[in-house]
Amino acid sequence: MKGWSKFKLVKYATVLLLGGLVLSCASKGELKRNTALGEALGTTYSIIYLTQDSLDLQQEIDSVFRVVNRSMSTYIPESDISRINSGDTTVVVDAMFREVLELSREVYDKTQGYFDPTVGILVNAWGFGPGAVGLTDSVHIAQLKNYVGLDKISLTKDNRIRKAYPEMQLDFNAIAKGYAIDRLAVMLDERGVENYLVEVGGEIVVRGTNKVKGQRWVVGIDDPQVEVGRRLKTTLFLENEALASSGNYRKFRIDSITGEKYVHTIDPTTGFTKNSHVLAASVIAPTCAEADAYATAFMAMDLEDSQKLVTGLSGMDCYIIYLDDNGETREFMTSGFKSRLQKP
Repeated sequence: MKGWSKFKLVKYATVLLLGGLVLSCASKGELKRNTALGEALGTTYSIIYLTQDSLDLQQEIDSVFRVVNRSMSTYIPESDISRINSGDTTVVVDAMFREVLELSREVYDKTQGYFDPTVGILVNAWGFGPGAVGLTDSVHIAQLKNYVGLDKISLTKDNRIRKAYPEMQLDFNAIAKGYAIDRLAVMLDERGVENYLVEVGGEIVVRGTNKVKGQRWVVGIDDPQVEVGRRLKTTLFLENEALASSGNYRKFRIDSITGEKYVHTIDPTTGFTKNSHVLAASVIAPTCAEADAYATAFMAMDLEDSQKLVTGLSGMDCYIIYLDDNGETREFMTSGFKSRLQKP
């Protein structure tokens, strides 16, 4: 399957599933442990679902990835989003595209523009994207900023995308992977599967419990300060919810005067890079698309604004790792997130 772009808005998934992707053991009791492993959306996936009898859902899984790609993959020239970005005004978008656009607009509004699927043109200009340009003088950025802003994108009554400027580019990579995971969950629900874990590129949706082990599903979050290899920062239980993480800690600079370490984030509200102390953000939400989008936004927002916003979002918790003014590693964790931590 053709690849999905790794990340825009300097995004990096930090979730790691434990012990062969979950803390699980051999099947026992009446339930059977079915697995599906593979590659899709430019990354790997692992799906574990427990049923009374062996059940092969590979065709259904492939179908979900295929239809999401056909709608929203910027790496497939004939996809709907690629045709729209190339200027084709005849494209009638499907229900999935409309759902992702609607949710993107909701997150865009709630984050005051820090989550913006039109920011890719700036990411490329700063040399962080696949179409790297590397032209970052203030005049050029000001010009490109005209082509950024989800409020400049609208949907007509006949489900066609209207752009304020032809140069504008839509890119759902910071939300579509989470949405694809949600669609896989819907497929499993419709097949009557009550206990499962879906993981794609480190982003997760779980339902029910890991009845093979007799406990809730357990997942881990990577330590963002390990630049080679992987080490777990923490582990936690999940049940009937989603988890997504973002980070840009592998793209940083050291201030030559103060010696401080800063990570680079594109601020879509200004068009310029932002010296952020936030290393990584993990979000628990009812859907993976929501978790995906807000984790991305929290990387660009000031820590205090993220803390204030998450407290007002229903059913959402987060864990943010950051550096204080002295360069020391600190953590912010909502009480709901803390309550899910696996005790030593």
